[in-house]
Amino acid sequence: MQTFRAEDGASLAYRDEGEGMPVLALAGLTRDGRDFDYMARHLPRDIRLIRLDSRGRGGSDWTGAESYNLPQETRDALALIDHLGLDRVAVIGSSRGGLIGMVIAAMARARLSGLALNDVGPVLERDGLMRIGAYLGVLPTVQTLDEVADRMGAAMPGFARVPALRWQEETVRHYRQLDGQVGLTYDPALRQSFDTAMAAPPADAWPLFDACAGLPLALIRGANSDVLSRATAEEMCRRRPDMEFAEVPDRGHIPFLDEPEALACLRRWFDRLRAAEQEADGAAAPEAAARSV
Repeated sequence: MQTFRAEDGASLAYRDEGEGMPVLALAGLTRDGRDFDYMARHLPRDIRLIRLDSRGRGGSDWTGAESYNLPQETRDALALIDHLGLDRVAVIGSSRGGLIGMVIAAMARARLSGLALNDVGPVLERDGLMRIGAYLGVLPTVQTLDEVADRMGAAMPGFARVPALRWQEETVRHYRQLDGQVGLTYDPALRQSFDTAMAAPPADAWPLFDACAGLPLALIRGANSDVLSRATAEEMCRRRPDMEFAEVPDRGHIPFLDEPEALACLRRWFDRLRAAEQEADGAAAPEAAARSV
């Protein structure tokens, strides 16, 4: 794991693996870059996977509730792109990470080559958000990670036929073993920023989705998701009929991204990214030749 300094001096952690087309993976509200471990095992060799731990999560600094918001986290993602010397990247965003991807499309379109959304869209169902808020920042009442793993399946609505080993893998990505108790892998102050956002009037986020016009898009939805409704997914597909889409059975919010349906959708999206890159290179070649004359 490596680190860099954000604009306010915060130390932010990231992983940078592989060579080729740069893809920035942004995790959900309480999650970090390890959330993409399952997907990473199946990536094509020409993908450079960059995973950011957003501030307050994983290996990044805890910077306080006031800094845990979409504008700041979008600036952090762009700062990482700058730090790595990249002109633009494709983004895979799970839940909140997908929202950051849409904000990048609206704020800094030139830095984005494509966007894949994992169970997130312009409309988020309040009941699902309230479910997340109920456990946000709350320490488990059990004392060991094994106890957490035993209970995780029952605590994750919409998930079925998930092997016990996967819940064990999930447990160590979302909790840590302390002396005699289980701790969180994120700043509990995220709850304060979440409550503040929930108390505000809902914003119309469709313009953020529409700002992605012309970009290669993909959408993966958990068939049992209580955060991204089927109606919202259908409207997204209507607005972008060229968008790659997959619905993953037996999954709620969020799919693990190593399900066959999710991987097939991502492969089609990678193909679209490569085609767009080749088209851009082909258009740039005559211009470069003309300038050299």
